[in-house]
Amino acid sequence: MDTVDRIILDILQENAKTPLKEIANKVYLSTPAVSARIEKMEREGVITGYHAQIDPSALGYHIKALINLEVPPEDKKDFYPFVKECGNVIECNCVTGDYSMVLEVLFPSTVELDQFIGELQRFGRTKTLIVFSTSVEHRGIPAEEGTMQYGGG
Repeated sequence: MDTVDRIILDILQENAKTPLKEIANKVYLSTPAVSARIEKMEREGVITGYHAQIDPSALGYHIKALINLEVPPEDKKDFYPFVKECGNVIECNCVTGDYSMVLEVLFPSTVELDQFIGELQRFGRTKTLIVFSTSVEHRGIPAEEGTMQYGGG
């Protein structure tokens, strides 16, 4: 990947519906050349998909929570298929620490969240954090090498 590919990635992460002609103008290439670069990045698995960002509360999901779950290693073979079928789970990560999984979930109310936690507890101990607000929404990955920054200065 070169600098032009990285600029294209930044543009697509900002708005995946950006017209090819507009991208081409920004990177000083022809539209077919930009199209070829995007197709190559898709084939290579750099670009894994295109998604619409949706406001969960507009669809009635007013409760966002993070659930820590302790799943014994021998139960993961049953847990993974279960969690993949749960539409309210928007992300599930296997992690280090006191818990082995962290799930991000959306529910219309705490009643449904509580029912789901009850189902999860068959796999192990849980600890639930209800999100009051989000100061940084999911954002794109800086495509330029070395541009990821932290507040440390």
